[in-house]
Amino acid sequence: MDFRHTRKGRRALSAVAITTGLLLTVAGCGGGGDGNSEKGTSSSTPAKSSSDDGKKESKAPESDTVLAEVKGENGLTLTVTSAKRDAGGFVTVEGTVTNNTGTLWVAANWRGDERELAKNGGSIAGASLIDQKGKKKYLILRDTSGRCLCTQFTGGVKGGASTQWYAQFPAPPSDTTKLDFQVGSMPPASIELSEGE
Repeated sequence: MDFRHTRKGRRALSAVAITTGLLLTVAGCGGGGDGNSEKGTSSSTPAKSSSDDGKKESKAPESDTVLAEVKGENGLTLTVTSAKRDAGGFVTVEGTVTNNTGTLWVAANWRGDERELAKNGGSIAGASLIDQKGKKKYLILRDTSGRCLCTQFTGGVKGGASTQWYAQFPAPPSDTTKLDFQVGSMPPASIELSEGE
């Protein structure tokens, strides 16, 4: 057996394997979906990083507008400052949560009951949008690993502190503008959608 021919064969197989891997990676990132999937998003979705945590300062809301504010859970205050329908077929809801409980709050019951959502830790993954008129409930969007397209409150929120959050959902029909935002045992927050850029 000629070792020179064996090395050439191995190099050729390695090149084929690397090329195939690169093609599969590009195809996987290329999208091509119709954007109607309940569990994923289309490639045009400008999803925010799931590595955001409650401690980091996220960008400030564009205005001081408060769409809704609800109080519950022993002193927690949830404020919704933005609810925008985006061209990619999804809705982004943003706001703040203020911890007036006097102790560290870890958002344990905000992550949702689904087994897939347990990977998200203390987060707003269990949030939903409810269309009373259309009688539909929209769950938070997730990536292919089951991670929510939402804020994770890593390390919790200290007593007396506030932190910003965001959550992305599939968009309801274009004629639906009023929805209820619901998370954990907080009362529903009635919000009105605006059109994104």
